[in-house]
Amino acid sequence: MGAVQPHIRIQTADFDVAAEIARLTSGRSDIGAVVTFTGLCRDEAGRLSGLELEHYPGMAEAEVLRIAGDVCGRWPLQGITVIHRYGKLEPGDNIVLVATASTHRQAAFDAACFMMDFLKSRAPFWKREHVAGGAAGEWVAAREADEAAIANWRK
Repeated sequence: MGAVQPHIRIQTADFDVAAEIARLTSGRSDIGAVVTFTGLCRDEAGRLSGLELEHYPGMAEAEVLRIAGDVCGRWPLQGITVIHRYGKLEPGDNIVLVATASTHRQAAFDAACFMMDFLKSRAPFWKREHVAGGAAGEWVAAREADEAAIANWRK
């Protein structure tokens, strides 16, 4: 098979993980492993009523595509899907999906982990908490652990 073309979507609509896996693997007999990561909106023990996600249109898609291209250059993948939502999300809603397909599992695991670490730290998305009771809360700051994860990939 030729070069992998990443499948990237930035959208407000929800996604169906099973349908995305089926799209990634349909008609393929060269795929031996599919790894998925689905990030969900949580309520932080009842403190939050939801999250508001914003992005920089055009730039977000370009950066996610750039990161996915880097992933495809590092691991022997048969496919990669990245979907990131924006807008107001409630606890339990899907936020992000990363699905990687490869001949062997380790490449799929490593590629998905790398994609999420760089997506979380480098793609132009911003999260604002909405606290229970309806008030808009604070914008979520970058975490030190996220930068440490990026540093680990550079070793």
